[in-house]
Amino acid sequence: MALFGLFSKEKKETLDKGLEKTKDSFFSKLGRAVVGKSTVDEEVLDELENVLISSDVGVETTVKIIRQIEERVARDKYMGTDELDRILREEIATLLSANNSVDVPDDFGLPANKKPYVIMVVGVNGVGKTTTIGKLAAQFHKRGLKVVLGAGDTFRAAAVDQLKLWGDRVGVPVISHGMNTDPSAVAFDAVKKGVDMGADVVIIDTAGRLHTKVNLMNELTKIKRVMQKVTPDAPHEVLLVLDGSTGQNAFIQATEFTKATEVSALAITKLDGTAKGGVVIGISDQFKIPVKYIGVGERIDDLQTFNKMEFVDSFFKK
Repeated sequence: MALFGLFSKEKKETLDKGLEKTKDSFFSKLGRAVVGKSTVDEEVLDELENVLISSDVGVETTVKIIRQIEERVARDKYMGTDELDRILREEIATLLSANNSVDVPDDFGLPANKKPYVIMVVGVNGVGKTTTIGKLAAQFHKRGLKVVLGAGDTFRAAAVDQLKLWGDRVGVPVISHGMNTDPSAVAFDAVKKGVDMGADVVIIDTAGRLHTKVNLMNELTKIKRVMQKVTPDAPHEVLLVLDGSTGQNAFIQATEFTKATEVSALAITKLDGTAKGGVVIGISDQFKIPVKYIGVGERIDDLQTFNKMEFVDSFFKK
């Protein structure tokens, strides 16, 4: 069990370490933007805008942040560049608090009135979707919850095999019909298995293909409809997994998947290997979908529940 357990202090240290590349890049750019300047003027704001955009915060979110800082400068009449870190920190924290971002309990808790709680996981190949499912299963199982996995990414043999390996590793059942089978049939059997065994949570993997939006929408709609024959309000959550290291491409994927299905939560992975962690801020703001989990390392416990204030604190910690 030592494989899984992290105390909250260790979780924070892991988050700090996971965001190191992002904050080092961000503050080196910010330092160059204000060098030789003592006050926040129009030139500094232009440079700050470039820093935020190049840190993958996104254009729309960057414009909001700059506008808020402009208003503060106008109101206060004077703002020193030495205050910029604090002001940015406050504005980003306000931004994250104002949208639909919610802090998920550290215990990976689930709603008590939904059993089994059905999570359908979507995302393109290569973003860490199947690994995220495995790590989630491990976190739930560690907390004494009964978990069932459904290998619904039947387009790739590797995805089916990988999920089976995670099931063996964690000690939870995996429903699989193999490759090139009907993913909706897998979903149906997985939810039924969950109901029959009194499971707390059923997690369904889906194919990571952005072939055409119409085909994707039809496939995901069919999976939902078939699951509802067992549990009328399934899925209770549609979790979109995005690779944070892809920066602006993550925005494109989020756009496509939110058009294809009703995404209700986000997991943003691979933040430890990139300087593009600003994407969490932009995606959370633009799509108004809660970021529920972030991946900041390879270990099972490096999939963390997202706490916006902890994230901002780590982002600005020097």
